Amino acid sequence: MASPQARVQATASFPSLSEDPSGAGDRLVFCHFMIGICSNRQGSDEYDGDMQRAKDFGIDAFALNIGTDSYTDTQLGFAYDSAARNDMKIFSLSTLTVKQYASHPAQLLVDGKVFVSSFAGDGIDVEAMTSAAGQDLFFAPNFHPGQGDFSAIQGALNWMAWPSDGNNRAPREGHNITVADGDMAYLKALNGKPYIAPVSAWFSTHFGPEVSYSKNWVFPSDLLWYNRWREILALKPRFVEIITWNDYGESHYIGPLSSPHTDDGSSKWVMDMPHGGWLEMSKPFIAAYKAGTETVLDYIEDEKLVYWYRPTKRSLDCDATDTTMTGSSHHDSGNFFTGRPNGWETMADSVFVTALLKSPATVQVQSGDQAKTFQAPAGISAWTAPMGVGKQQFSVSREAQTVFSGSSLKDIVDFCVCGIYNFNAYVGTLPAPAFIDRLQPAGMALLGQGLKVECPMNTLGAP
Repeated sequence: MASPQARVQATASFPSLSEDPSGAGDRLVFCHFMIGICSNRQGSDEYDGDMQRAKDFGIDAFALNIGTDSYTDTQLGFAYDSAARNDMKIFSLSTLTVKQYASHPAQLLVDGKVFVSSFAGDGIDVEAMTSAAGQDLFFAPNFHPGQGDFSAIQGALNWMAWPSDGNNRAPREGHNITVADGDMAYLKALNGKPYIAPVSAWFSTHFGPEVSYSKNWVFPSDLLWYNRWREILALKPRFVEIITWNDYGESHYIGPLSSPHTDDGSSKWVMDMPHGGWLEMSKPFIAAYKAGTETVLDYIEDEKLVYWYRPTKRSLDCDATDTTMTGSSHHDSGNFFTGRPNGWETMADSVFVTALLKSPATVQVQSGDQAKTFQAPAGISAWTAPMGVGKQQFSVSREAQTVFSGSSLKDIVDFCVCGIYNFNAYVGTLPAPAFIDRLQPAGMALLGQGLKVECPMNTLGAP
């Protein structure tokens, strides 16, 4: 029997919200989507897989993060056309495209208004923006409490989906701002207006001086995905935004590695690290959220285990070959740290397991030479097991009969994969998926940039 500490529960308590007078049927789930790495898509059909997969799991709309690049208009057109064809909705995180797509059948409307958000911009002149758009807008930007003018907007997005020190870094002694703390700050600032609550599974980035946008830090993530969804069920916000579908550079993607995209240099820690299990785990949570209940048992369609872990222990020394060990000129940005990512001490050397079960069962985890057994209840429960170097094996049984069992495709190792510190997570499921999710050639184009050792490509499932 596992100790009480082995099963992790969300502990935050929230007030009952009255922001959704129309009831649970009005709740929507968005997912942040990076257009900036999709410049290589050749037609709207290359967005179909993303649209169909997101819709199948209960996501209502993609929030498109766009820039002013030469390919932006083309890719926006592809995305909108694909969304319309696949009965999905999308909206832009830019006020510049409102007029162009306001009448498009794929444009998300809320309360009969064109929905638009933004990634930043507390100083936006909302009245001038609305006038220029020539549309009745539901504007829900990423304004910050105490900075943006909350009286001028219809709702707001909170981007900080990870515990932090309040200054965009991992928590430290005396400075620990939880995601729930952020919820309370936004609810107070919104004063009854709709809230877009963030949900994310992970954050790890490790760009060295081989690129101009060097950054190297983590936020504590461990069981964040499980705990945050439980918080969402208790909070019952009108909107939820998953961060993200395809931001591989910050390791919080839940979409496929195989989704067509270019490489910003993140392939060094993304290759062989699928996250699709997190999307599968979210499906009953999304259904329960939309139904307005905190009970997920009725929404579990198929029993499964979803497990994740980092490929190495946090103490492994990769200084001799890591890409961040040079480049002192990049320290001026405040985002660049040498060696292990800033905040690495906040990540546990554990294997994380969630059991999605219709009735109680015994869950066994064998991580290298470390073993742990849990008595998992019906519903969704989360557990931690000690990390051991070697094969990762899992099983679920009832009354001495095996329900399913298997080994992960990725071992935990005691060497530096590709020579770098990799604090990304490998996510697997049992039963195992029918196909191995792999980066395509364009998504690995910069794999060797800055590396000091040879790095074999797509090794999952290889003999």
